[in-house]
Amino acid sequence: MPLDINSYIDHTNLKPVVLIKDIEQLCSEAVHYNFTAVCVPPPMVKVAKKFLQNSSVKTATVIGFPFGYAAVEAKIAEIVLAMVDGADELDMVINLIALKNNDWQYLANEITHIMPVVKSAVENRVIKVIIESGVLTDEEIIRCCELYGAAGVNFLKTSTGYAEKGATIEAVRLMRKHLPGDVQIKASGGIRSYAFAKQLIEAGATRLGCSNSVSIIKNLS
Repeated sequence: MPLDINSYIDHTNLKPVVLIKDIEQLCSEAVHYNFTAVCVPPPMVKVAKKFLQNSSVKTATVIGFPFGYAAVEAKIAEIVLAMVDGADELDMVINLIALKNNDWQYLANEITHIMPVVKSAVENRVIKVIIESGVLTDEEIIRCCELYGAAGVNFLKTSTGYAEKGATIEAVRLMRKHLPGDVQIKASGGIRSYAFAKQLIEAGATRLGCSNSVSIIKNLS
C-alpha cells in the first residue's frame, strides 16, 4: 500500500446524530484496515472502546468541539470525563474568539491549565490542539505554532471540518516550518482523495483526520 497510508488515519465520525451502529461500523472498518485511531463524539467513547477491545486501534474524541469557545473549566471537565471513559487521544479546539480578539494571554492560560490534566493520567494521553487554520492568517498560524509548541502538545491539528476551509498543503508546510520537531501535525477537513492525503503527508502531516478513509484506501492512485 503506497505510503502505508492507513497508519496515518484517524477514521472519523463526528456527526451530531451518529448512531451506535455507525460507531460499530467505524470501529470495524478501523480494525479491518488497521487505521491508527477512530475519532468519535464524547458520548460514544465508551461504545468505541468496547468495539475496539483486543485491537491496537486507539480511541480519540473531541473537546470544545466544534467552535472552541467553551470555558476552560468546561473543557477540563470534558477532558476528565473522556479520560474516565477511556479516550486515548483528545482533539481540543482552541478559543478562536480569544485568538481573533488578539487575547493570546487567554489562550496561554487555557493551555497552561489543560496540559497538567491531560498529562496527569497514568497512561500518558495524547492531546491534539485544533487551531482551525483555514480561518487564520499566516501570522496567526505561526503564533499558534510558537504558543502550543512551547506548551508541549503532541499534535497541532489544522481543522475541525466545520469551517469553510479545511486542511491545505500551505498551512501544513507553514506549521511544520514553525513547530518544534517533536510536535506532530494532524491534517483534517476536506481530505477525500489519496492524492491529497499523500500531498499533506509530504508537506509534514503525520496524522490525517478522515471520514472518507475507506474510499481513500480503496482508490489509491
